[in-house]
Order: sequence, then structure tokens, then C-alpha cells
Amino acid sequence: MQVIEVQNNIHKKHFLNVVNLIYKKDSSYVRPLNKDIENIFSPKENPFFSHGTATRYILMDNTGDVIGRIAVFINEKKAYGFDQPTGGIGFFECINDKKGAHLLIDTAIKWLKDKGMEAVDGPINFGENDNFWGLLVEGFTPPAYGMQYNPPYYKQLFEEFGFQTYFEQVTNRLDLKKPFPERFWKIAEWVGKKEDYNFRHFTWKQSDKFISDFCEVYNDAWKFHENFTKMTPDKIRPAFTQAKPIVIEELCWFAYYNNEPIGFIFLYPDVNQILKYFNGKMNLVNKLRFLWLKQRKAMTRLRVVILGVKPKFQRSGIESGLFYNLREQVYKRTWFDEMELSWVGDFNPKMRSLQDSMGAEFSKKHITYRYVFDPSKRKNARAASIPTDTKEKAIKEKEANEL
Repeated sequence: MQVIEVQNNIHKKHFLNVVNLIYKKDSSYVRPLNKDIENIFSPKENPFFSHGTATRYILMDNTGDVIGRIAVFINEKKAYGFDQPTGGIGFFECINDKKGAHLLIDTAIKWLKDKGMEAVDGPINFGENDNFWGLLVEGFTPPAYGMQYNPPYYKQLFEEFGFQTYFEQVTNRLDLKKPFPERFWKIAEWVGKKEDYNFRHFTWKQSDKFISDFCEVYNDAWKFHENFTKMTPDKIRPAFTQAKPIVIEELCWFAYYNNEPIGFIFLYPDVNQILKYFNGKMNLVNKLRFLWLKQRKAMTRLRVVILGVKPKFQRSGIESGLFYNLREQVYKRTWFDEMELSWVGDFNPKMRSLQDSMGAEFSKKHITYRYVFDPSKRKNARAASIPTDTKEKAIKEKEANEL
């Protein structure tokens, strides 16, 4: 077997197409769009290249067939916040072959070591953690857009190499044909009608204002997260534009306190229910098919793409108020039968409690792993590799919540 760095268009094509071999008998798999994957590795499209670096590899067997792939990267803003400088691997795919899989991982680790890294997280994304993050270990059902999907045997390949659980990510679902617990709606209604608070849904006519409000809330709510990158209207506007074909204005809500933006929630129809027919390609024919399938209500699942509240207001029930305003808009669109709430880490008990109060049911579990290169420093990954400034961040967040 031979590992080759991706350096030309032929290599890129092999990197993308190896999934056809891995998932040829898996009816649940939904191939991501080629463009979505390639944009992650394009310095022109991915802002993380302004403070990081990445490369990719493919694995060939002795007959020249591509049987695996891996990506490896360093986010300079994040890497040095841990006890050991830490890089990342992701987009891992491989046939069920321990030797080949470990050869790919060894190659990625050598690249990281040569650049001064002492540990690696994986599988993760070279970007924000809302897409392609974690290894699926429970719930091998068709994934929503951007959610990591992989064969069950990957767990054994990672753990036999020596990776340890860093944190767990749980995705829950709501059956929209079942009523929410009445207690939840009573609390939500009370919050939704509180004086000085108001709720407005997104509109394209006022998109500049809402995009600015989004950035204000995001930058405050996520500033203590280790993967945080400050958001600006210019950075986020392309994402809004890209999502325009599926955005339903009345399913994207903002919360305000005396006209100050304090929270938001965005629900998108799950485009994976259409993209599963496209084999990664969005050509002219598939664009027309997309419009036709959208018109025929082929998307029956909603996904909570993002939910955020400024820390100062996180004990005010704003999340419940946002769902209260969504209720009528969701239920009157009767073709939607489920809502995916993805994903919540085991480090976020408040959000898990909120989902429990809504009557959410377990759907999937992912694991983000960590591997420390020096055996003498390998302790429990959860305890040993916490960012050195986490305690300070936690104190600041606590203070902000108590204001």
C-alpha cells in the first residue's frame, strides 16, 4: 500500500470518489456535494487558511486502486491553547483494513509532528464545528446535511490506534406528529410575552440588519468556545446567500431585549433528503431536479442549524421563547414530520436539559477523539488535554450569566 499527498486534479478526484467504494452497499449514506468538500480545502473559500494550513492524502493498494483518504490540518488560533499543541484530522475514509487505516493516520501524524504538534483531534473539520465533526458511533440512519456519517467499524480502527474520547456529541430528534409537553409551552408562552422582549423572524428585505444582528449575538455567545472565530457580516453573508434556495423566512427567528439582539434560531429543511440522489454533483440537470423535488415537498425533516443566546440572557428562557414563536410556523407546514436537534456536546448540560424539556428523543451519537503522541503524557483525554485557559473562560462565562 502507498500513501500519496493530494497535489493535482486527478488526486482530488480520487479523494472525492473513494466514498463510492466505501459506501457502495450502504443505503443510508448520503454523499456530500463535491463542491462543499473542495471549498474546505480552498484558501480562496475557507477563511481558516488565513491562520492555518492543511493537506490531504489518498491510500492506494498494490493494484493502484484508491482504498482510503485522510485530511490533516492545523488551526494556529486553536492549536496552542492545550497542554500539548494540537492539530486535527478529518475526512477519513478507508476500507475495513487496520494496516491501511493506521498507515493513513501515521502519515497525518508525521505531518503534524514535523510542524511542532504533539497531539491530534479527530475526526474533525478544518473550520467551525457545525459540519463534518466527530465519528458516528450510534444511530446509523440517513444523516442530515453536514452531519458526519461513517461505517461502524471506524470506531474500532480509531480506538485500536490509541485514540481516546475527548467529548461526546448527542443528536436528538423531535417527532412533529407528537405534541410537545404542555409544561414546555406554558413556560415558552410566558417568556414569549415578557415585557421588553420581542421576537422577529428573518426577512430577505432586511437581510443586512439581520445579518448584523446575527454577528452581534454570535460573537458574544461563542466567544468562550475554543473553536471561536469572530464573525463579520462580510464573512457570513455568503453562507446566507448559499442557503437562500432552502431558507424559509418564518423558520428563522431573532430575540430582542429593548431592541438589542440577544438570540436567534435557524431551522432549515434538510437538503440531504434531495442530495442523496445527486452523487455529489450539482450540475444543471441536478439543479433542475432539486427545484422539482423541493416543489414536491421531498424535504420532510427540519434541522436546527444554529441556536444561540448571549450569555447574559441564557437564564431568561429565551430559547423557549424562540421555539414558542416557531410553533405555529412549523406545524402549519404539515409535510414536515421531524426536527433534528444537532448536535449538543456533553460539555453543554443547559442545552441538553432544554431538549429534554421538549420531549426530544435520542437519534445519534458522535465522538470527537484525541491522541497524544508522547506515551508518557497519555492520560484520560477528557482531563489531560483541556485548553489551558478553559478555567478562566468558565469563570468569565459564569460572571456574564450572573449579570
